Amino acid sequence: MPKPKDDFDALYGYLLYDPVDVLDADYMYTVPEIARMLQGLDPTTDLDDETEDRLVEWTIPWIIANESDFVINDPRGDEPGYFGLHPDVIPEEDEE
Repeated sequence: MPKPKDDFDALYGYLLYDPVDVLDADYMYTVPEIARMLQGLDPTTDLDDETEDRLVEWTIPWIIANESDFVINDPRGDEPGYFGLHPDVIPEEDEE
């Protein structure tokens, strides 16, 4: 059910980051690692399952919305897929 804005103590602008502002151009990341980074956390931060699941649920649509900014690997066996920045979105000063 919708709620009046007055019911909330604080309201914040909705900010979505560009992948180039979140990921390091030299690395590939799993979805859970990207989810942590979108929250300003280190990708290796240990989270409880419920928190990780919620962050991943928020991250998947972001990845889909920014699909052209990513490359993905061919997963090996049971390994998850890894996402990295597409070369076309990496600023020239970051390229080696």
